[in-house]
Amino acid sequence: MKERSSIMGRMFLLLGLLLLLPAGILLQMLRVNLVEGDGFRELWSSQAIDYISIPAERGYIYDTNGSILAANTVIYQVAIDPHSIDDPSQIENIASTLSSHTGRTAQYYRNRIRQASTQSKYVVLERSVPVQTYEDLNELNIRGLILEEQYRRNYSFGSLSAHLLGFVNHNLTGMEGLEARYNDLLKGNDGLQQVRKDRLNQVFAYVGAPRKLPKQGHSLHTTINAQIQAIVEEELEVGIQNHRAKQGTAIVMNPKTGAIKALANYPTFNPNSPASVQNENRRNFAVSDMIEPGSTFKLATAIAAVEQNAVRFDEIFETPENGSRMIHGQAMRDHIPLGDLYFSDVIARSSNIATSEIAMRLEPDVFYQYARNLGFGTPTRIDLPGERGGRLQRPYEWSRVTLPWMSIGYEVQVTPIQLIQAYAAFANGGAMMKPYVVDRVTDEYGNIKKQKKPQKVRQVAKKQTIERLMPVFEQVVSDSGTASWASIDGLRIAGKTGTAQKYIDGRYQTRYRASFVGFFPVDDPEYVILIILDEPRTSIFGGFTSGSVFKEIATRVSSLGNNIQRTPDSDAIAEERTVVIPRLQGLNSSQASALLKRSGIPFTVEGNGAAVLEQSPAPGEIMSPNTPIRLTLGVDSDDSIPEGYTRIPDLTHFNMRQATHLLMSRGLNIETVGSGTIYTQFPRAGDLMQKGRIVTVRGKARPINQVSSIVTN
Repeated sequence: MKERSSIMGRMFLLLGLLLLLPAGILLQMLRVNLVEGDGFRELWSSQAIDYISIPAERGYIYDTNGSILAANTVIYQVAIDPHSIDDPSQIENIASTLSSHTGRTAQYYRNRIRQASTQSKYVVLERSVPVQTYEDLNELNIRGLILEEQYRRNYSFGSLSAHLLGFVNHNLTGMEGLEARYNDLLKGNDGLQQVRKDRLNQVFAYVGAPRKLPKQGHSLHTTINAQIQAIVEEELEVGIQNHRAKQGTAIVMNPKTGAIKALANYPTFNPNSPASVQNENRRNFAVSDMIEPGSTFKLATAIAAVEQNAVRFDEIFETPENGSRMIHGQAMRDHIPLGDLYFSDVIARSSNIATSEIAMRLEPDVFYQYARNLGFGTPTRIDLPGERGGRLQRPYEWSRVTLPWMSIGYEVQVTPIQLIQAYAAFANGGAMMKPYVVDRVTDEYGNIKKQKKPQKVRQVAKKQTIERLMPVFEQVVSDSGTASWASIDGLRIAGKTGTAQKYIDGRYQTRYRASFVGFFPVDDPEYVILIILDEPRTSIFGGFTSGSVFKEIATRVSSLGNNIQRTPDSDAIAEERTVVIPRLQGLNSSQASALLKRSGIPFTVEGNGAAVLEQSPAPGEIMSPNTPIRLTLGVDSDDSIPEGYTRIPDLTHFNMRQATHLLMSRGLNIETVGSGTIYTQFPRAGDLMQKGRIVTVRGKARPINQVSSIVTN
């Protein structure tokens, strides 16, 4: 009996212990739900709720006239929360509206909704619909319909200004150009959208979720003139193709303010699809490439020499007949033998030998300081990313040959933006201005948040020095200068050519960069234009290659507005000007007719034969341009000219370029002294000379009312 009671007691104890477990669980459930339920529910809610950003609309980029260069394309995404829509007719309205715009069937959208999981609160129906679709769906006013805006960057004119604007990545973050430099201002402030996460950590948007609206980014108003930019890009590409160059850079700058009006590199890219080209083409050569400038650096030598009284304008420099001189054991060469030169001719004809002679009269520290004052060796701090500061060695780093070679643009490295800044300072009376691209920053309502003002960096030289040198650099763009190909009838231009041998793999190669930088009009410069062509194949000389590109750009740019007044050309003053009749006797008929046609002088022909025997009026007479010249042709009876010789024509009253054509057609070479109309020559007209020899001519400019009609072509 006692055993039975003992067993029963153990059973009841065990049963009691077994009942304690569910009782404890029940009590814990009651405690969690009734006592601490609110706290746990709040904790769960905080863990299930998250926030995602709503991208702000990126600011626009405008040119100086208000044309939009970079904007945004709005993309609308359509989704629904099926559990928030109780009326099946609303789903039908959504499906039919989408179908009418997209071309998909309404059944396609109904199937997407039905196939969604039972817990899904966010079903994407279309990831990109046009604005009209968005407006039609918005008019349905359905609570469970979720319409979201997204942005894509759009560059209005494709590749126009690509290297200036740069581009953005898939997150609309600026990667190059102005997009990168001003990214913080352009991007704005993103908003916030509250979302929920399920137990699998998947994010779901839901209707009625709180949101903080984004703040639109600021807009940039640049100094770029889209019309000038288009001209520059077009002519640069044509010039590179015509001269078969590897690549090229062109910059247009306002010397008075430092504002960049255009900047282009070729090859270029389309910022709407930047990944379609190699990285090399996306680099902005104009600010990031360091090059040896060649003869364009002679500006520093000229300013230093004149301001330090190291040279006289009436001084004559004797250069060797073979065009080469040894300087500290190294050969300094001119592109051709130039003979005796005045200082103005040293610059106009770009004599390396005479330039180095002038530079060696200066102390190294003095020359270095003038180069430094012109901005070489320091960054311009233009508001574009990737700028490099160039390389200008200090005098204690120089060798014995550094000064003469640096004076002609070697042993120094500059960027294109530094080079144009230096010439802009020269054009601006010695006042160097800081180059810039962004003029002002505005908010989404057009309020100006930041306004840039032209900033003077320093005075690079005395104004009197600049005034004395201006005619010298204007002579560069004359018939006797190295940049005759850059001249434009009626427009006064000053500048300098450059040809630099490229330094590759530790030595100079037979590969060249050709450049020309010029400004106009000389009396009140409005534009400075720099052209650099890399490895042109038609010629290595900057006057012919880069100069011709400059001419095409300057011709079109100067015609855009009325602020640049040209000197009246031959057509404008045809009734007012007079003509000095050239000597045509002794020329063959084709040469005479070509000269007269090019000059716009009417003429009549009498007789038969290949040579001009007589002319009326006589050579040297001053006549109206509408007076025809009568030419009498016949057979040249002078058969006493030995083989290999030719008779020297009378070149007086011709201009330099016409004289060059005429002498070359007879197998002779020409040496020019001065510019303008020829007034003397050696040897004399009528003498016999062996072909291949040189005829020296001297010219001088004539007043505009006496300009000969023999205009260069």
